[in-house]
Amino acid sequence: MARLTSDHPLVIGRVVGDVVDSFVPSVNMRVTYNSSNQVNNGHELFPSCLTVKPKVDVQGGDMRSFFTLIMTDPDVPGPSDPYLREHLHWIVTDIPGTTDSSFGKERVSYEMPRPNIGIHRYAFFLYKQKGRHTVSCPSTRDRFNSRAFAHENELGLPVAAIYFNCQRETAARRR
Repeated sequence: MARLTSDHPLVIGRVVGDVVDSFVPSVNMRVTYNSSNQVNNGHELFPSCLTVKPKVDVQGGDMRSFFTLIMTDPDVPGPSDPYLREHLHWIVTDIPGTTDSSFGKERVSYEMPRPNIGIHRYAFFLYKQKGRHTVSCPSTRDRFNSRAFAHENELGLPVAAIYFNCQRETAARRR
């Protein structure tokens, strides 16, 4: 597989650049909310559909490989001035290859998206671990830094990533 090109949705959406450096995808990851809302890069999902943690399928690697999944919001408090970038929404570690996130260890519980101002990006990153039980988690969700987290845990660059957009839902949109 090749490094992400300038026309890739993760690059166009500035997830690569704002949050992580360019990488070579080597594992397939599928994120699905409520068994029917599959996450596609750059598509919009409504907060009312995101109340329960998604199923994240890892397709690649093998049962001897372990992965760490993180979910962040890089647009806190708002996309025009994200001075609190990033907010951590979820961490699952020790996910065996060819399984899903339910087989891993939830280290930071899932927090549903609640954007207040503007359209926020919510990104999922999958990293290959050097071994089992090798990832330490932050003590706070605020001002999380994906690059620093990966560096501190010797995870390297992501092996897969996907993101969606989400904005505050008005009562009329919930109908």
